[in-house]
Formats: sequence, C-alpha cells, structure tokens
Amino acid sequence: MRFLLLFLTVLLLFFSCSEKNIKKVDVSKIDIDLYIDRYDIDFYNATPETLPKIKQKYPYFFPLEFTDSLSFAKINDKQEQELFKETQKKYSNFSEVENQLTSLFKHVKYYNTKFTAPKIITMLTNIDYDSRVIYADSLLLVSLDVYLGKNHQFYNDYPKYIKENNTKNHIVVDVAKALINKQFSSLNNRSFVEKIIYEGKKMYLLDMYLPEVSNKEKIGYSQEKIDWAEANEEQIWMYFIEKDLLFSTDTKINKRFLEDAPFSKFYLEHDNLSPGKIGVWVGWQIVKSYMNHNDVSLQELLKITEIDLYNKSKYKPKK
Repeated sequence: MRFLLLFLTVLLLFFSCSEKNIKKVDVSKIDIDLYIDRYDIDFYNATPETLPKIKQKYPYFFPLEFTDSLSFAKINDKQEQELFKETQKKYSNFSEVENQLTSLFKHVKYYNTKFTAPKIITMLTNIDYDSRVIYADSLLLVSLDVYLGKNHQFYNDYPKYIKENNTKNHIVVDVAKALINKQFSSLNNRSFVEKIIYEGKKMYLLDMYLPEVSNKEKIGYSQEKIDWAEANEEQIWMYFIEKDLLFSTDTKINKRFLEDAPFSKFYLEHDNLSPGKIGVWVGWQIVKSYMNHNDVSLQELLKITEIDLYNKSKYKPKK
C-alpha cells in the first residue's frame, strides 16, 4: 500500500510538472486599467432614441453607407436576435472573462512595462471564426458568438478541430495570440525549421502570459490530439529529418504541418490520429528546450535568430 501511494504521488508530480513547468511571476502589484464596452448589448437593444448615442460611442462600426434603416433591419432580424439571445445566455455576466483578461494584461506588462491594455469591445460577427479577435491600435474586438461552447447547436456543421476552440476559456488565449502577433514581424521565405521555431517562440510567450492555462488550451488541441503529439514526439522529429524537411524552403510544407487543419499530413496510414499544425507544436518544444538550457530573458528570446536558437537549443525529443 505504501508503495502504491508513493507511485501515485510520483505519477501525479510527473504530470503536474510536465503541464506546469512554467515560470510563474508575481503580478499582484501591477496596475492595469481594463475597459470593456459591450457593443453587442448596446446595438441589439438599440431603439430609434438610443441609436444616435450608440453611433457616437462606436463610430468605427457605422460608416456613412450604413444607414439607420440598415441598422434596424439587422437588429430586428430573427436570426440575429436568436444569436444575440444565445450569446447573452453565456455572457450576460462577463466577470470571469474579465478576470482572465486582467491577469493576461498584467503578465504582458510585467514583461513589457510600456504595454498599455487595449479597450475591449465585445460584438457579434455571425460566427466568423476567422475574425474571432481583432487587435487594431488601442482597440481589441472580441466576437462572442464564436465562443458559445464546442457542442453548441450553432456549430453543428463546423469541423471538430474548429469547434474545439469555440469555448469561453479560449477567449483569453485568442486575445493573447493577437497581442503576441503584434510583437513579431513577418518571417518570409525561410526554412521549415526557422518557421516552426518562429511559431514556437509565439507559443512560449503564451506560456509566460498565461501560466495557468493548460497546454492543450494554448495549442488548441483536444486531449486525444495532444496525447498523440506527446507520445509520438520522437517519431515526428525523425520524420522531419529523414524526409529532409528541416532546411527545406518548399512552401507546400506549411499547409501540411503549420496551418490549422484536422490533422497533419505525413502521407502515412494513420495521419488522421495526428493533430493539425504539428510543426508549431514541435517548434514550441524546441524553444522550451532552448530556454531550459540558456539563461536569457524573454526580450533576448525575441531577438535571437531562429537558426541560432535551434543550434543552441540542445533539443532532444522525448522517446
């Protein structure tokens, strides 16, 4: 019995460390001014009397060609109202997401003292999952109708790998990704290994900005898919080496291993068991290995070239 308890304790610690081997910092004394405007509520409850004030408050949503009659046609549309009603069921109280965003912004400011939190505007976009979060200047737009829960009836026709991220807990991940993308310039015409490390750097920033969020939530995989990635890390890496992919500049590889997809394309029998964008996941492991073996700051991580990082990473995939 004592052996069993010891075994279970070690097992628990192993999984805890593998999931949470992330540097945690004290952000309790960091001040953040968080402003959230509920455009979705303001707009879909608008009346002829209140619409002028709403237009004044949100001028960027009302170009000259968007007349009042068009506004009320949209407001009174049956499907639009149904979408608004369903969204309100989940987000009439926004405090949970607000707390997550506050923690995120505090962590960003901890690593970048010049950071100023953008104003959050919640809205509906008719489930445009390609525009979940838009970060522009001092505004950050969040499409709440994309986050009703992966099993919501509105998403019945959507692919499983898309629905996996249509959850409340994924809002803060998508917001963090939008902020991180602004910190990176484009990486054009580079080798595959540079591309996966470039994406791996972004994933590592997610680790720093969202220390309490699970790995599967950050990468956007189901539990089965992340289990597959962890169990096959060595085989994935050997495939990249054996197929001479690491230093290839063939852009066709992007679609196979870097872009969102139901699975990655090794052209093997059981490809469907793999998650999409497996190259991003591998790049993440390489960057974590580099940070474990080198005493550098987050800012230094952003400056180092992808090739230098790879050469200094001492990356060895788990068997």
